[in-house]
Amino acid sequence: MNFRFTSSDLALAATLLLGATGAGAAPVGDAWQRPALSVKAPARQALLSAAFAGARVVAVGERGLVALSDDRGITWRQAPSPVSVTLTTVRFADARRGVAVGHAGTVLTTEDAGESWTVRLDGLRLARLAKEAAATPEAMKEAERLLADGPDKPFLDVMLWDAQRLLAVGAYGIAFHSQDGGKSWAPWMARLPNPQGLHWYVARRAGDAIVLAGEQGLLARSDDGGHSFRTLASPYKGSWFTGELRADGSLVLAGLRGNVWHARDGNSGWAQLSTPTGTSITASATAADGTLLLANQAGLLLALRGETLVPVNERPLPMPAAVLPLAPDRALAFGLAGATPVALNLGAKP
Repeated sequence: MNFRFTSSDLALAATLLLGATGAGAAPVGDAWQRPALSVKAPARQALLSAAFAGARVVAVGERGLVALSDDRGITWRQAPSPVSVTLTTVRFADARRGVAVGHAGTVLTTEDAGESWTVRLDGLRLARLAKEAAATPEAMKEAERLLADGPDKPFLDVMLWDAQRLLAVGAYGIAFHSQDGGKSWAPWMARLPNPQGLHWYVARRAGDAIVLAGEQGLLARSDDGGHSFRTLASPYKGSWFTGELRADGSLVLAGLRGNVWHARDGNSGWAQLSTPTGTSITASATAADGTLLLANQAGLLLALRGETLVPVNERPLPMPAAVLPLAPDRALAFGLAGATPVALNLGAKP
């Protein structure tokens, strides 16, 4: 299986390497129940994901860190977090209600724009839920394996319909759905076409369309809001690490060795996009004006121009894990070096 040092897997890699066994880190079995330690400079710690909660920027990262900025990344402060495991993804449904997911099967929710967080799911509870819902011998065997392994499976992405309905996906095919803001959960592993239990890295939604993507070219799509899924033929067999289901119905997915592919109808007819390097793509975002931005392990931010991705930052970034557009000419990048302001040259041409 492919483990990556990229956006979601500065997640799984930071999950396995730093969150679980890094110097000074406590075992995951303790960390998922222990509040995060206070740090002096939260914006200079490893941050793996960020989202807007209204005008506020909320970022999450290693050892349960939650960092808040009310001036678009100029100053930061730390918010209390009930866990010390690495948090891999944060998303908001509106200006106050959001979800963060991470290692040890952790799901947190907030109703006050990130000021405080509540644990909604952990690895032990999700294993018990999987066992209760098992309807086949295969599902029971998988649930018993989850119980035997303990809380060691990270969630790597989370998708929101609204503040109540969400889907968290992650390593070894785990997928759990809630329709009441995380108060109760249903396993979706049996609903998804993933017989090998490959890692899900990407969950994206536009209207009733949902696309899930993961390792070894794993692709699934729903056009009925998640009631049913079908396998999509992948244009390559490497892992997908990020992507965007765009407002026009098109789909862009990216991953290993600089592979970026575009399906104009969101299903098939794939075309490979030209990239300046063969470096793995680690993050993606869509700016307010519709510009698609991608980040790669070489530290380049790339903007889509026709069928070509063009560098738009002057200096390489230190291992970007996420990018958050602020304005047509500005963004924040997040990664092992924390939060980094970036000037964008979006006038660049192929």
